[in-house]
Formats: sequence, structure tokens, C-alpha cells
Amino acid sequence: MGLQQDIMTAMKAAMKAKDQTALSALRAVKAELLLAQTETGSKEEITEEHEIQILSKLVKQRKDSATIYTEQNRSDLAEPELAQAEVISQFLPEQLSEEAIEKVVVDTIAKVGAVGMKDMGKVMGIVNKELAGKADGKTISTLVKKNLV
Repeated sequence: MGLQQDIMTAMKAAMKAKDQTALSALRAVKAELLLAQTETGSKEEITEEHEIQILSKLVKQRKDSATIYTEQNRSDLAEPELAQAEVISQFLPEQLSEEAIEKVVVDTIAKVGAVGMKDMGKVMGIVNKELAGKADGKTISTLVKKNLV
């Protein structure tokens, strides 16, 4: 329940500050958490791992939208998306550097004994579990491809 309380506290602060961007981002997070919580039909707690997955998904959606808007020269729409992604990112664990991610990828490749692109799925599965919420999938995928060649 810690994340939901943090979200509510941040929502109250955003309301007092009249920060509409932060408020809409936090409302989206709250809605996603409630949906995940009531998916099974009972109001049960969701795991911290699941919360991190939800937050990561929301940040990725906003960054993808901002990229599309930027490609279409719509910076007026891209800026709020990036601002919302920044607000949501505050609740995620600290992101690892590319070097740290690459070290985990190289170690995993050695541990699994992967020798080519056919083993990419195995490596991605293990690395994604290990770095859940600490690195985005796109970066992990790029580094796995680079190191499996």
C-alpha cells in the first residue's frame, strides 16, 4: 500500500500547487493501480514488482507518444507527455547506467552459455527479471543483440 499512499500524497501536493500536468499523470497511475488491483475480482494487494511494471509501462507509453509527436513536429503535444513521464518516473527505482546493464547482460550470456541470436529469448527473459524497473526493455534488447553477435 506504500506506493498508493505516496501517489495520493503527491496528488494532494499537485492539487495545492495547481500543477495540472503532474495531477493528470498521478491520476493515470492511480487508475492503473486500481484496475490492476481489481482485475481478479477481489480487492487484494498487488506486489511491488507488479507496481513497478505498471509504472514502467506508463512511462514508456508517454515517451513513445512524445516521440511520435516530435516526429510530426507537434512539440506542443510532446512536452506534456515528457513532463508526465518525468512525474511518473519519480516513483520508479533509480535507473541503471548503460555500463551496469551491459555488465549484467554479459554475465547472463556467460552463465547461460548463449552463443547466438537463437538464444536471445533466454537471455532477455533472465535479464528482464533481474533488472525489472531498473532498465527499459529497449536498452536491454539493444545490449543483448550487441553482445550476442
